[in-house]
Amino acid sequence: MICALFILLTATLALYLYLKFTYWKRNNIPTAKGWYPIVGHMLPALTMQKAPGVLVQEMYQQYKDCSMVGFYKGLVPALVVRDPNLVKSVMQTNFSSFPINSFQILEEVDPLLAQNTFVAHGEKWLNGRKRLTYAFTSGKLKIIFVVVAEVCKKFQDYLERRLSSNDKYEVDLKYLFSKFTGEVTANASAGIEGRCFEDVDDPLAFDQIGQALFQPNFFSRIILNFLLLFPSLNRFAKIKFVNEEVQQLFRKMVKENLEHRRGESTPRYDFLEVMVQFEKEEGKQLSLEALTADVLSFFLDGFQTSSTTLSFIGFQLATHQDVQERLREEVKSVLKKHGGVLTFESLKDMTYMDQVIRESQRCYATVSNMNKVCTEECTLEGSDGLKCRVKPGTEIVIPVYGLHKDPTYWSDPETFDPDRFSEE
Repeated sequence: MICALFILLTATLALYLYLKFTYWKRNNIPTAKGWYPIVGHMLPALTMQKAPGVLVQEMYQQYKDCSMVGFYKGLVPALVVRDPNLVKSVMQTNFSSFPINSFQILEEVDPLLAQNTFVAHGEKWLNGRKRLTYAFTSGKLKIIFVVVAEVCKKFQDYLERRLSSNDKYEVDLKYLFSKFTGEVTANASAGIEGRCFEDVDDPLAFDQIGQALFQPNFFSRIILNFLLLFPSLNRFAKIKFVNEEVQQLFRKMVKENLEHRRGESTPRYDFLEVMVQFEKEEGKQLSLEALTADVLSFFLDGFQTSSTTLSFIGFQLATHQDVQERLREEVKSVLKKHGGVLTFESLKDMTYMDQVIRESQRCYATVSNMNKVCTEECTLEGSDGLKCRVKPGTEIVIPVYGLHKDPTYWSDPETFDPDRFSEE
């Protein structure tokens, strides 16, 4: 009896796995090689042999003649779309079928992070998007830019102190720019000092908080990889992506600032002040939790992405002297035109600066992939005639890094050339 039951269970499991891992073959979609039961194609990522972005990049390169290629993210079927027209379909034309990102945060575990518009969906996403749309108009950005310009002056003073104390100043660019973005996000989000430019590192400085959040240890990385692959496990594990200490720090910071903002008439120049203005225009107060979530999101979204981008730009300028000199001349010329003052308008005149930033982001994309989840059945058709009826629950992977390095769309894609983005 027990033997028969064991055979039945084994046969049932085998049939289940067979149906799961022949999904793309049965739908006539090319399937990436190298999958394993349960984990699908993600074993190298789980064992930290390869980053998920590298795995997708390899699939992108191996199937050059296909507009899409299927793989398995654990037990979930996922589809890499290689055709720019398919990317447009997912992100724009048929966006209603792919409204949410695959990265999941459980509200009962991470209540603040769960309200981030990147992971929220439904009404929470709509409300968050409404607030952010209000906050990031050109007029509101001009207000916040006043704070950014002040931080730039602090950054300059910090560098001058370092240079005056050493004949030669060698620095890790990521470490340096993390100080800058940490100070910017602290000042621009809630009008507080980030303490990032002190001569001795402060564990409560915003750059140190950011480093702790974005640089987990080896054990934490393995757990994170498993939770990204099997997010439902966190209902039992209850592992926070943002620790409770940081969440309480932001709640306290926002609460103290908010009490002053709502009761004073002196204008401030930061994101929290813009949210207070939003409250007045809407005629109702936002909850402390919602405002704290927005300020935390401002920090999380601005700290790591911006410091990484600036680090790569710094590297490219150091290794391309001609680009560095041309950019320096543009900055000097534009500042002279604007009376030597860095303003929101002066930045708009730095067209070559914009080209340098765009080209750096092409070479070193902030995110290697963008992952969406299908919520409503939709048919995708590639330029090669390949069709796929995408069903709810299927994950769509947009290979950002692969598209950025594809010679089909970029001549000599490994070369850093800001003139690619010249209007001429």
